[in-house]
Amino acid sequence: MPSLDLKDFTGGDAEKRKEFVKKLGEAYNNIGFVAIKNHYLTDELSEKLYESIKKFFSLEDNVKTGYEIEGLAGQRGYIGKGKEHAKGRSTGDLKEFFHIGQEVTDNDPIKEEYPDNVWVNEVPELKEVGLEVYKRLEKTGIEMLRAIAIYLGLEEDYFDAKVKNGNSILRPIHYFPIANPDEVPEDAVRAAEHGDINLITLLMGASADGLQVLRRDGKWIPITALPNQLVVNVGDMLERLTNKKLKSTIHRVVNPPKEKMTTSRYSIPFFMHPRSEMDLSCLSNCIDEEHPKQFEDITAGEFLNQRLAEIGLKK
Repeated sequence: MPSLDLKDFTGGDAEKRKEFVKKLGEAYNNIGFVAIKNHYLTDELSEKLYESIKKFFSLEDNVKTGYEIEGLAGQRGYIGKGKEHAKGRSTGDLKEFFHIGQEVTDNDPIKEEYPDNVWVNEVPELKEVGLEVYKRLEKTGIEMLRAIAIYLGLEEDYFDAKVKNGNSILRPIHYFPIANPDEVPEDAVRAAEHGDINLITLLMGASADGLQVLRRDGKWIPITALPNQLVVNVGDMLERLTNKKLKSTIHRVVNPPKEKMTTSRYSIPFFMHPRSEMDLSCLSNCIDEEHPKQFEDITAGEFLNQRLAEIGLKK
């Protein structure tokens, strides 16, 4: 997986900036994933967030389900075991997770679109560290989108207004231990193969191996974020906007060997979404005779609702 230094883009050196954009574009054309260092999230903050979410997921199931709010389609708070499945499947993934969303602090009327965040009485520190990590990953994501905009021949700030107070989600995930692996459905996996819904995903290092990416030659390869790195991948919205110029790579989290199914795995992706009104119609400069338009026009909000229904979170 290509590894890039975000300081090459933000540090003020024009040549390094140009090279960063070129390498980022090449990576997103080929595999759809890059590892980024010198981003805005510290290892200390990452560790604090992991500590707090491990506390939450270790609570009794009947306590956790008290934070699963009816009618939110899983957009805030707790989402129980096996509730989500990959598009095109019906078997639930072997995971539970928690959603932290956008906190609108100005007078932006978009606040009305978002439900309030759900905070955990038993783990009060989750609020402070969760919101701080959210802000830092969002800031990193904005810089990544600026580099992507330049690569696409757009104005550098093309995405800025579209993601301001966007519908992004921070998702701590617990791939829970299975006491008797022989009792789970044969086709049940920690996370079946899928593409992410959003523009880009920023992923801090997971607590264990398991993430795999489907390469263009059809081979599955393991991906691990090293300390001080974020893995940043293209989501379906960005693939759609660019008429597949940038690839939303299919990935999965495989089950460990049976003897390790009794252990937990934790992961915390940040799904960077735009505002719901963003037009995802294919960019005109990504359409030509060799690359005819491949998607119907749709807004980000419409696409999100469609996909939430497909993965079982929305009726």
